Amino acid sequence: MSERIILHCDLNNFFASVSLLFNPTLVDMPVAVCGDTENRHGIVLAKNEIAKKFGVKTAEPIFEAKRKCAELVTLPAIYEKYEEYSKKAQAIYARYTDMIEPFGIDECWLDVTGSTLLFGSGEEIANKIRQDIKRELGLTISVGVSFNKVFAKLGSDLKKPDAVTVITKQNFKDKLWELPISDLLFVGKNTANKLNSIGVKTIGDITLCDDQTLKRLLGKNGVDIKRYALGEDNSPVVPITKESKPKSVGKSITCGKDFTENAEVWKVFLEFSENICDTLRGYDLYASGVQVHIRTSSLVVREFSRTFKTSTNSALTLAKWGFELFCENYNFAEPLRSIGIRAIGLKSQKTVVQQDIFGEADTESQKEIIEDSIYKVRKKFGDSSIKRGRIV
Repeated sequence: MSERIILHCDLNNFFASVSLLFNPTLVDMPVAVCGDTENRHGIVLAKNEIAKKFGVKTAEPIFEAKRKCAELVTLPAIYEKYEEYSKKAQAIYARYTDMIEPFGIDECWLDVTGSTLLFGSGEEIANKIRQDIKRELGLTISVGVSFNKVFAKLGSDLKKPDAVTVITKQNFKDKLWELPISDLLFVGKNTANKLNSIGVKTIGDITLCDDQTLKRLLGKNGVDIKRYALGEDNSPVVPITKESKPKSVGKSITCGKDFTENAEVWKVFLEFSENICDTLRGYDLYASGVQVHIRTSSLVVREFSRTFKTSTNSALTLAKWGFELFCENYNFAEPLRSIGIRAIGLKSQKTVVQQDIFGEADTESQKEIIEDSIYKVRKKFGDSSIKRGRIV
C-alpha cells in the first residue's frame, strides 16, 4: 500500500486578507478585523501581518490592541465575503482531489494520494494550489505536506505566509521533536500545562513517556498525543458530502453592549432560531432538545440544556424552549456579554407524542406549515425576503 500524501491548506490571516481585498488602500497599514468597531469593548477577530508585528493578538480588546499600535485601522467583519472566498478556495482544491475535509472556514485537509500521476508530487501539488490561490483570489496560503493529518497541519503552521513545508517519515523527528508540545494538534493550554508539570516540554519529550503515566495524567488522550508525536496518526480525510448531517446546529453572539433584560434575549433567540431551523429544514432534521450558552460580563461561562419527548423544526418552538430554559436558570444578577442557543438531539424523523384534548397539537402543526412556507420563500428570494415584525 502506497504512503498517503496529505495536505493541510491554511489561508493566511483569512478574515483580514479578504477584508483588505475590498479596502486596497489599507494594504500597507496595520489592520484588524473587529467586532463592534464603534465600541471600546469590541475585540480583535483577526489581524494582518503588519499588525501582528506590533504584537496585536486575536481576541484581545480593541483598546488594548491600539495601545500596542496607535495606527491600527479597524474594519468590521464581512462574513458573507469570508464564506464566499472560503468556497472559492475549496473549488480550487477540488481541481486536484475530491478528498477534502474542511477544518473551519479557512483550513482544509486534502488527500492527494491518488492525484500524483496527474499533478505531480505532494509538494508540486501544494505549490500549484498556492499559486492558484494567489493568482485567482489575491490571497496567500500556507500548505503542509505530510504522510498524516496531524503532521500536515503542523507543517502549515511552521512557515507563514505563502509557503509550503514538507514533513516526511525521514525528517519529522528533526523538524518537529524540538518544537513545544503545545504546537501539536489537540494539545490545548490545559493539556500543555499538565504535560509541562511532568517535564514534557517538547513534542519529542512525550515519546519518552510511559503510557500508564500519560493515562493517569490525561486518560486515553495522553496516549493518543504520544502516538501523534511518533507519526502514528492514521485518521482519514473525511469529505463533507450532501449526505453529511450535523449533530447539532447553533448560533451565538458577543455584543459590545451587554444584555441586561429578558426581552433582549428573547429577540436574539427568536432571530437565531429562524436561522437554525432553516438549516434543520435544509437537512430534513428535527430537534428534540435545546442548549443555551451564556457568558457574563465577568466572563463566567454557563450552559444549560434540556431534551423533550417531542421534536420540532419550528423556530417559534425552539426559541420558546431556549427562552424558558434561560429564564429558569438566570435572573440577570449581572449583565451578559454573550448568549447563544443550539438545537440538539437532532433526528431525521419528527417525534410526535399523543396530546390530551387540551393540548396544542393543532397549533404546533399550524406553526410548522407556516414556517415551511416561510422557508420556501427564503430559499427562492433570499434570507432577507421575509422577516418577523418582532425581529425587524
